[in-house]
Amino acid sequence: MAKPGYGKRTAPDQQRRTRDDFALLPTRERYVAGFVDHLPDGAAMSVKHLAKQLPLYGQQAISTALNALSVAGHLRRVRCSVGAGDETRWVFRTFWSRTARDNAWWTTYLATETAAQTAAPAATPEAPASPDLAAPAEPPAPAPVPPQRTPHQAPDAESAPPAQPTREAAPTPAYLALARLGRDDHRLALSAHDCTALEPLAAQWLDRGVTTDYLTSTLTAGLPAQVDSPVGLLRRRLTDKLPPHLPTTTSTPPDAPTPTHRLLVECTDCGRPGQPEALPDGLCHPCHQTHTAQDNTTPPDPTQIAAVKAHMANLRNLLKPV
Repeated sequence: MAKPGYGKRTAPDQQRRTRDDFALLPTRERYVAGFVDHLPDGAAMSVKHLAKQLPLYGQQAISTALNALSVAGHLRRVRCSVGAGDETRWVFRTFWSRTARDNAWWTTYLATETAAQTAAPAATPEAPASPDLAAPAEPPAPAPVPPQRTPHQAPDAESAPPAQPTREAAPTPAYLALARLGRDDHRLALSAHDCTALEPLAAQWLDRGVTTDYLTSTLTAGLPAQVDSPVGLLRRRLTDKLPPHLPTTTSTPPDAPTPTHRLLVECTDCGRPGQPEALPDGLCHPCHQTHTAQDNTTPPDPTQIAAVKAHMANLRNLLKPV
């Protein structure tokens, strides 16, 4: 199997698998097509991987067979960009169709895939509203007025408002990173008071764009064999090794257009990218001309072959020592 996002992709609306599939293809192409057709989605489709699994043919023969299958309308190789910003990477896929398709069908289908790729990042599900943040449907009722009591009247225990339970605030990421140091390395065990005292210093690191893993690895790197004062050592490292301020996100104008995730068809032979209409039969113009010239080559005349063999035999007889 290929890496996630790469490999084989099955085209829709295909006919059911029968024993006569690929019957009109030559023996080598029929052999390769039958193997590829039974591969699951996501399987590796490079020439090298296919040659390892098909012992009858080498890489050059597999490459030629894939070119023929592309011309026959069974496959197209594409590349598309996924991600956004600095996380953008190119993904290479091979769309496969058991049913032979013409160039018009492939162009329309790949255009549909391009539209789906473009619309996918924009369709982000909305988070459900939190019940704590929901606005009340009715205005709140006015607070009851406490009864007046005389100066000599003792307060009633039942009329006193109940004490509201204090809810402890959730620990911050800086506090949690300091608290976990003792579990990772017993030499840096801190008390709750120590974590509270060092929390502002650790929060400065996180405010400058570093992660908690980077903070932890910096504080635990190169420790001495024995640490007498963990809080003193960590306070010194948090102060001396404070990283420079880096923006967490790149500043982009609010009206910047969303990057388009467009599919680019690759030439099945040389890998040159282009639009579907610019690569008929999945081949670029030079490779298409080469493939067409090979198909139009007429087989040599048997009489000419026999004449060449006779001529070579005569030359060999003349070169023999007397």
